[in-house]
Amino acid sequence: MIKGSYSETDDLELVRAVLGGDRSAFSAIVSRYRKMVARTVKGMLNDTVYAEDVGQEVFIKLYYSLSEFRGESKLSTYIQRIAVNLTLNEIKRRKRFSSMFSQKGNDEMHELEVPDYDTESSKEAKEIVQKALQAMDPKFRIIVVMRMLQGYSTKETAEILELPLGTVLSRLSRGQEQLKDILEKL
Repeated sequence: MIKGSYSETDDLELVRAVLGGDRSAFSAIVSRYRKMVARTVKGMLNDTVYAEDVGQEVFIKLYYSLSEFRGESKLSTYIQRIAVNLTLNEIKRRKRFSSMFSQKGNDEMHELEVPDYDTESSKEAKEIVQKALQAMDPKFRIIVVMRMLQGYSTKETAEILELPLGTVLSRLSRGQEQLKDILEKL
């Protein structure tokens, strides 16, 4: 393997190279998984500055915890687990912060940022879905985001979140009901 040329290298070899001090191998890991992390974090936090910060934090935490990666699961699962945990921590932190400083129980601390789309109706639909997702209980939101928006299977979702398959299925069902209720109100 040529140092710095990692497009065809498998994840375990990349991890070994990083642990051996090769920084370009870590850059290859970041390049390979940054879109996956962004989808997870943005799906949970909305497309905000918070999401960018958490996304960066995911890779910082990954770098310092790579020596703990045993290869029992895929590297993508390990990274996704870090992303989910840090995102849930950020949601909890924001709730604590907003409950300390918000008035009349208003939990929303930021305005929605909606990417540009071709039609006004697409923008409105995206905004409604994002508002509904943000209103959901985080334990259901993560399941809905991973299963319905990112396309992970139930088994993959259970593995990433370290939950029993039945728990994922029941939370998905309850999350879909919660999302439907919220969307009907919006």
